[in-house]
Amino acid sequence: MNRRNFLRNTGFVAAGSLFVPAFMKPLEAMALDELSLYKNLVVVQLSGGNDGLNTVIPFGNDIYYQKRKSIAIQPDQVIKLNDMQGLNPNMAALQEIYDQGWMTIINDVGYPNPDRSHFRSMDIWQTGSDSNQFLSTGWIGRYLDSNCQTCKFPYTAIEVDDSLSLALKGQTKKGIALKDPGALFRNTNDPFFKSMIQNDKEHLDEDNLGYLYKTMIETSSSANYIQNTSKVYQSKATYPNTGFSNQLKTVSKFISSGLKTRVYYVSLSGFDTHVNQTNQQGNLLKQYSEGMAAFLKDLKSNNKLEDTLVITFSEFGRRVEQNASNGTDHGTANNMFVFGGRLQKKGIYNPAPNLGDLDTGDLKYQLDFRQVYGTILDKWLDVNNADILNKKFNTLDFI
Repeated sequence: MNRRNFLRNTGFVAAGSLFVPAFMKPLEAMALDELSLYKNLVVVQLSGGNDGLNTVIPFGNDIYYQKRKSIAIQPDQVIKLNDMQGLNPNMAALQEIYDQGWMTIINDVGYPNPDRSHFRSMDIWQTGSDSNQFLSTGWIGRYLDSNCQTCKFPYTAIEVDDSLSLALKGQTKKGIALKDPGALFRNTNDPFFKSMIQNDKEHLDEDNLGYLYKTMIETSSSANYIQNTSKVYQSKATYPNTGFSNQLKTVSKFISSGLKTRVYYVSLSGFDTHVNQTNQQGNLLKQYSEGMAAFLKDLKSNNKLEDTLVITFSEFGRRVEQNASNGTDHGTANNMFVFGGRLQKKGIYNPAPNLGDLDTGDLKYQLDFRQVYGTILDKWLDVNNADILNKKFNTLDFI
């Protein structure tokens, strides 16, 4: 078989790159009693640049209403958390989560010399780079490259999607993009696929095809492991019928069934709200909040919440002043959410944004996002953050 037919028939190439990483052969031989309880990290990416000021509303600051005459959330609609800030009314599902002490809000997270390009700023957040530094590996990918105790397992990081984000790509190791373990299992057990890996082993000695065949063999083994391990758990929780909630439901299934995975990555897109922001963002925040609440309650019911940390980020916030199209344009600093059962500083972590002290109309960041990453690396994933982030960042005390 020639290379072109091979690539077309296997379906393992998407957009010019492999999205299924290598897995080790003997995974399915691992007994269930070898499974250990790990501290899990779940990263939630809100793509498009979520408007943080209409997510966590500074209703106690008159400047907010002066700058946003038609899109500001009125005080009587805000889910008040203190005398200054509260949640968007579409986030009502998170009020109980907040009241339980499972949520921390970190205000004004950003980085020096911010970039307002979606692609560049997302790269900065995913790689953990400076704004003038270009890296080809993600911060989670470099964690996989490290010599941490569990990084020897190639399934240490899973993105619930069809393609793998830069954040999970390391120099020598990568995470896996996997939306449906059952589908991967069926695909790798397709008669054509099995015939290929059983009868064409001579290709293993070839450069390009050898790598692909090796990946196929290892992926087949891994698909069996993931499917056979995760299918033992059947969730009794009710999730909203949305794509985002389905991603979280899959993550809960993996965590609760005991997969030896440390990092999960999910995303929700559509937050680039230049025009008629209120309804568009409101619908997305409702999807996010209802899915997240169901996920956290599911973990709690399975005694997994204390072993799970969830962070939410977006590549940038929006300008403080609304635009002429009842929307907002690309800004800089933004809020981050942290969820979990072992938060040390619950509620609102730091002061609300100072709307009277702006940088040419944009929020000034209080905390570098790599301080959040560094805290997670040091205190949750048990690696030195300087080894992953290329320099030492002071840690925070939310965990």
